[in-house]
Amino acid sequence: MAIALRKPSEIEKLRAANKIVAGALNLMRENAVVGASLSDLDAMAEEYIRAQGAKPSFKGLYGFPSSVCCSLNEVIIHGIPTDYKLQDGDVIGFDIGTELDGWFGDAAISVGVGRITKEDEDLISCAKDSLYHAIESIKPGMRFKELSKILEDFITERGFIPLRNFCGHGIGKKPHEDPEIPNYLDSPNAKQGPKIKNGMVFCLEPMICQKNGQPKILENGWDVISEDGLRTSHYEHTVAVINGKAEILSKR
Repeated sequence: MAIALRKPSEIEKLRAANKIVAGALNLMRENAVVGASLSDLDAMAEEYIRAQGAKPSFKGLYGFPSSVCCSLNEVIIHGIPTDYKLQDGDVIGFDIGTELDGWFGDAAISVGVGRITKEDEDLISCAKDSLYHAIESIKPGMRFKELSKILEDFITERGFIPLRNFCGHGIGKKPHEDPEIPNYLDSPNAKQGPKIKNGMVFCLEPMICQKNGQPKILENGWDVISEDGLRTSHYEHTVAVINGKAEILSKR
């Protein structure tokens, strides 16, 4: 496994791509209101990204047809935007990628539409809080498996379960690079595998299920749900390890 160590100038290029992601996600958050269609939101994000001089990197990636992954209620990741209009009480996840001058950005949020239940508030909070807890825990010398265990422990302590078989990842000149970073410990020993170092850039993205973490892919070949069929949530940031701590690149 070759995990790239980025120069400060390269990290700044990644920061620029990720700032556009952050702007597009903020646009999605502001416009995820009752009556908004997913296809219109997707078009709005694409227009914004292109206006910033970047490309929507998900469009065409592995054959994905749209610019934004719009994952509604039971769909946890990779949701294809449709003409569905958001309704009061929906939970919608937006996952956005950009490419700017050959460098990639990637982040995601989950948003409640109108008035949502306390249970859905807790679901969204688990994804967001576990992400920020993990980011604050990062330091050079710790192993990626330790980071996975930190994520898993936080999620399960909140009473939820991480999605299996999907993970965070490195990012740089490609949208997905080494290492793979599951949201759970995938081996008996966290004290093995590659270590985190200054200059590494990667995406953490907790994907939260309620009772069953096994994934099921729907007929369109993209939408991923939990086998329990219950609502889910997802948050993601791109981070760079700089001077001994993780810095979020995907913020405005």
